[in-house]
Order: sequence, then C-alpha cells, then structure tokens
Amino acid sequence: MTHGPRRIVCLTEEPTETLYALGEQDRIVGISGFTVRPAVARKEKPKVSAFTSAKIGEILKLKPDFVIGFSDIQAEIAGELIRHGVEVWISNHRSVDGIIDYVRRLGALVGAADRANAYADELRRGLDAIQAQAAALPCRPKVYFEEWDEPLISGIQWVAELVRIAGGDDIFPERAAESLAKQRILEDPSEVVRRAPDIVLGSWCGKKFRPEKVAAREGWDAIPAVRDGELHEIKSPIILQPGPAALTDGVREIARVIAAWGVRRG
Repeated sequence: MTHGPRRIVCLTEEPTETLYALGEQDRIVGISGFTVRPAVARKEKPKVSAFTSAKIGEILKLKPDFVIGFSDIQAEIAGELIRHGVEVWISNHRSVDGIIDYVRRLGALVGAADRANAYADELRRGLDAIQAQAAALPCRPKVYFEEWDEPLISGIQWVAELVRIAGGDDIFPERAAESLAKQRILEDPSEVVRRAPDIVLGSWCGKKFRPEKVAAREGWDAIPAVRDGELHEIKSPIILQPGPAALTDGVREIARVIAAWGVRRG
C-alpha cells in the first residue's frame, strides 16, 4: 500500500533530487524548470515553475495532492495554490543540519522514513570524512563566496558551513546568518578587500562566473586571492540549493579547491 501523497509537484530542485535518491520519483508529477539533478528528471517530468513564479493552471491540471516549495520567496505561489485547495509544504531550512533534517522529514512524509534516515546518515558521514581530511591542511584559507555580482551578494548559511567543513573560513560569517539575499548585499565592495580572502569562490545563480571581471574591480588587485589567481567557479546547481547536491558534489568541489590551495602554499 502506498503511504503519503501520490501526486507531488516540486517547486524547487532539492525535493526532486531527494525523492529520486529515495526511489520515490514515481510520485513526482511536476518539477521546477531549474532542475538539473538528476538529469533524468528533466526528461521525465513536466516543468511547471521557476523560482519566483509558477504556472498555476498547469500545476492544477496535474491534480497534485501535495506541493513542495522553499522559503518566503515562494510564499505567493504557495498562497495561490492553497486558495485553490492544494496542500503545500514550504520548507525554510538554511543550514547543513537543516538540509539533513529536511531529507528525513521528506522521507517520512512519503512513507520512506527508514530509507531517508539511512540516506541522511550517509550524507553526514560524507561530510565528516571531508572535515577529517581538511583537518590535515597546514592552514585554513580565508574564503569569500560570491552568490551574485550585481550587486555583490555573499554566501548563505549552508554555504558558509560547507566552506568551514571543507577547511576554510568564510569572511562574512555575520552575513551568512541572514536568510534573505537582500541582507547579504555588500554595499561597500572594498569590505572584501579589507577582509583579504585567500580564495574567491563564485557561484552567480544562473550565469557563468567571470574571474576576469572580479579581478578588474577597483582595488581588488590587493586581495591575496586575486593576486594569486585563486578565483574559482562553483557551479550554482551543486551549491545554491539546500539539498543533497550541496552536501555531496558542492562541498567536494569546495574541498578540492581548498586542498589545491594548501598544496600550492606548501
């Protein structure tokens, strides 16, 4: 007997990736157009939403018994669906622990609690292994993570935590604690210069990171990361969504960059 919702629409990528990982993908009837993980989802499932907008009529035609979204940014979409009688869950997790708990909760909702707990434990073990390897680094680099360039937006909480797990220290920890992107806008770009990061990680949501544009910013030639050519892109699909991708490929890519920096430092 099937437990839990049978016709799920996922308004963001992380529930889609999680449900596929748990073998519950047959429940999914619609996904976000930004979904890239797993690749097969884009071929199999209709795309019915962006991040700040959704095709409400198309979603209703799918007759979902459950819609999953993320954060206050999707509040209006959620409200409209609720007014049409659809059950909606908007998660609002922003930390590594929150992502792992999200996997457990989503699994429980679809009657796959045991598989979800095992998967969450596996994700945690992977993070613990990366943290143990990072402990062997000769020193910890200061890291600036840039989520957007116009205006400059620094990294959110789970990103800052993954940087720490991978062996670095985020230079804007006080900003990372802010859940809203507008609260992570750097009004004064010279603040990055003053904090002198050893590594710059760029993940410009939806567009390619341009190291040469970063290096050309006024006064930024004084930053160690710019001077040493330590400007690296982390692809947005593997780090900017609070789901399994960030805790696997995302953190591994950050750890690879930091480890290579450590080797070059000797």
